[in-house]
Amino acid sequence: MSALDVLDDPTRRRIVEVLSDGELSAGEVAAEFAMSRPAVSQHLRILLDGDVVTVRTAGRRRLYRLNRAALREAGDWLSAQAGRWERVLDDLEAALDEGRI
Repeated sequence: MSALDVLDDPTRRRIVEVLSDGELSAGEVAAEFAMSRPAVSQHLRILLDGDVVTVRTAGRRRLYRLNRAALREAGDWLSAQAGRWERVLDDLEAALDEGRI
């Protein structure tokens, strides 16, 4: 599952925003949401499986942090798609202006 696949959910996108300030435990992430801690943990598991976050153990705590390389890769793909669509729309606009369509 790719980063883009797991980021299709608004809760997971919000978790990414929460983790953008640094690593946090699952409980600290869950404190930001009006849902059960197990529900947040399930979202964290999906983000982990999609390589969007990583986890490390510190004593008895599991600390989650963003995998910036995976997010950068997804962002690069989105930027390339945006550029491609801008060119297509610019060509369409020019054709309309010139009366070719």
